[in-house]
Amino acid sequence: MNQRVKRLREQMFQQDVSYLLITDPKNRFYLSGFTGSTGVLLIGLEECFFLTDFRYIEQVKEQCPGYKLIKVEQQSLFASLTQVLKGSKGDTLSFEENHLTVKEYLELKDMLPGVALQPGSGLVEDLRMIKDSAEIPIIRQAMTIGDKAFQHILGFIKTGISEKELALELEFFMRKQGASGIAFDTIMASGPRSALPHGVASERKLQRGDFLTMDFGAIYQGYHSDMTRTVVLGESTNKQDEIYKIVLEAQLAGLAAVKAGVPAREVDETSRWVITERGYGEYFGHGTGHGVGLAIHERPRVNTKDDTILQPGMVITIEPGIYLPDWGGVRIEDSVLVTEQGCEILTSSPKLELLKL
Repeated sequence: MNQRVKRLREQMFQQDVSYLLITDPKNRFYLSGFTGSTGVLLIGLEECFFLTDFRYIEQVKEQCPGYKLIKVEQQSLFASLTQVLKGSKGDTLSFEENHLTVKEYLELKDMLPGVALQPGSGLVEDLRMIKDSAEIPIIRQAMTIGDKAFQHILGFIKTGISEKELALELEFFMRKQGASGIAFDTIMASGPRSALPHGVASERKLQRGDFLTMDFGAIYQGYHSDMTRTVVLGESTNKQDEIYKIVLEAQLAGLAAVKAGVPAREVDETSRWVITERGYGEYFGHGTGHGVGLAIHERPRVNTKDDTILQPGMVITIEPGIYLPDWGGVRIEDSVLVTEQGCEILTSSPKLELLKL
């Protein structure tokens, strides 16, 4: 944790930020290790403060060494900041504008008239893009849980079972494997519903000949996994084989394009080109991937607009798809760790052939 705060302070110093107020729970966990639900961090260039109420005092003492604890009494959480910043006239306080209400901002402004307030979202998120040696093993385990869950659910896929039943079985299994929860509402889309990129599980019962697209993940020690596989019930049609092969080719091309030094948008362009050349470009309407970590979607974004240069330690997804309305769709997704020479694929479930169940 100390190294993370040290790197953050370097960024703060370069941007002339005296203090950074952390209200995003994921950033709070990243910088302090605190797993409770209430509290804010105040990161200064020399000292760090943790503000919380009576319920979490002992937890902060145990989980957050190096932070000066400020107990919030009956007044608001932000009113307690005056204990720290009352002599800070002329200093700059950055705040996370995506995790601060207008009411809270006005309260801060009123209480700290001598402090310059400025938006500071992105400072911690930039650091989070590159996973450190403590994070990568946890992420690997989260991905392993996802792989085991895929192998497990194959034994339950049959005609007559509902998408919701499969999604519940997936969640139950992942929790038994150590997951604290699911990374997002499980996408379990069968038949024509597989044309919905985010078709969360419904009451629809599987039928012979259906495509079934499963996009799911586990949360393990705060970190997310993400993987998508598409299978077919029974024998596939020629068109199903065609669409699957195109998406697989696009996904493999995207994976081959991943390496340190490459802009994220180039990975998207490489994968997208395959689908566009086959005449299905208009049916691939989302980005090729995204960062994964404490959030299921975080920087970098692997899309046509993100010029972020990939660096070793980044964890991203590669997930092209084709979605044909009233017919169905295919998506294939893996999570990968960026390396100097390419990438390490963290999800290992079979995909090179369309699974026929």
